Amino acid sequence: MATSPVAHSPVGIPKSRVRQLMAASIGNVVEWYDWYAYTALATVFSVQVFPKDAGGLVPLLSTYGVFAVGFFMRPLGGLLVGAFADRFGRKAAMTFTIVLMGGGSLLVGVTPTYEAVGLLAPVLLTLARLIQGLSVGGEFAAATTFLVESAPRGRRGLFSSFQYVSTTIGQLLALGLSALLAANLDKADLSSYGWRIPFIVGAVLSLVGLWIRKGADETSAVAEEIQRGEAKRPRLFEFLVGYPKEAATIVGITIAGTVAYYTWTTFLPTYAQITVNFDVAESLEIGTISLFFFMVLQPLLGMLSDRVGRKPMLITFGAAFVILPVPLLSTLGNSFGSLLLVQLIGMVFLGCFTSISAAVNSELFPTRVRAAGAGFPYSLTVAIFGGTAPLIGTALKDAGNVEVFPYYMSALALISTLVYIFVLKETKDQPLR
Repeated sequence: MATSPVAHSPVGIPKSRVRQLMAASIGNVVEWYDWYAYTALATVFSVQVFPKDAGGLVPLLSTYGVFAVGFFMRPLGGLLVGAFADRFGRKAAMTFTIVLMGGGSLLVGVTPTYEAVGLLAPVLLTLARLIQGLSVGGEFAAATTFLVESAPRGRRGLFSSFQYVSTTIGQLLALGLSALLAANLDKADLSSYGWRIPFIVGAVLSLVGLWIRKGADETSAVAEEIQRGEAKRPRLFEFLVGYPKEAATIVGITIAGTVAYYTWTTFLPTYAQITVNFDVAESLEIGTISLFFFMVLQPLLGMLSDRVGRKPMLITFGAAFVILPVPLLSTLGNSFGSLLLVQLIGMVFLGCFTSISAAVNSELFPTRVRAAGAGFPYSLTVAIFGGTAPLIGTALKDAGNVEVFPYYMSALALISTLVYIFVLKETKDQPLR
């Protein structure tokens, strides 16, 4: 059998696991920095891209509507890029996703105002979010399987946690830069040009991520067998036809996690602004502190799951979010300490889900369809429930029923908790299929 003239470590046994972590993480940092720069500055640029004369919260609602539209590209990214990763390898797929995200970020940064070009402004913004949504959905499919497949046995929870370590680093960079701009620019400058700076920076960072990912080792032996003609390509929906229960289980696992995640890490500062008139700059500062705390928790909770299992962690998370959203959000005040305490409490329990999400999803599918199988149902669930969380919360406020939102979160958490208890099987000690 002919072999490649380039020497590589055997697929699935990386030369350096640290390098693998860096390759997945740097790209994920860039992906999610761009994604969250949008939400961090939504209240600032909404009146620039959408018509001001609509009044009330309509420009902000329109901005979050575009945010949700981007989410609905994520399932397509999870499906198409996941299938690409299963056929051609995780590394090739991750290269593709980071290029897409950089292009989408650049387009947001140069989008003209509604006053200058009319309807073309929201059209360009929507196009940018569609590109970014496709990229993020594909990134989860490729990068999470890459991380878990790079891990030694007994450390998959720890390696899985770096999915959200890197995601949180991206958020911290986005929120930190946004807070810096909000603190040092007056409102007129921030509204006219300051909000564009983070998106231009994101486009530059994508080039750094692209360079680092070139040094990664492929982790899918099946993909290489396919390229050598030794195995058939998986069909586009083979994961769904062959593993319908596993796909449905991922949906149930993810419902509560995605709503809690996007509420606590993304929407909560805006929620505080529109419910208790919280200061924009202070809410961004609190978000930055909370995310750093959240990031530190991830590897600790990932290692804990390698000891106690995935089910106890998920049940703890689910039960907490059945009980906590109503009392926490109803007692939210406009003081610094109030918002900080609410965010920190929620993030402790949220970490029980985020630290092991990649491991749980990847452990359910065999290598041949792992990226598409884990990526598509996860991204579809995130699009339906996570991407719409800020939109639903803002719409409820506009309708005068904002107190309904925490009950909505608790109801979804109950659904997932039942899945954790009665459907999900423990996978921590099982070898990857």
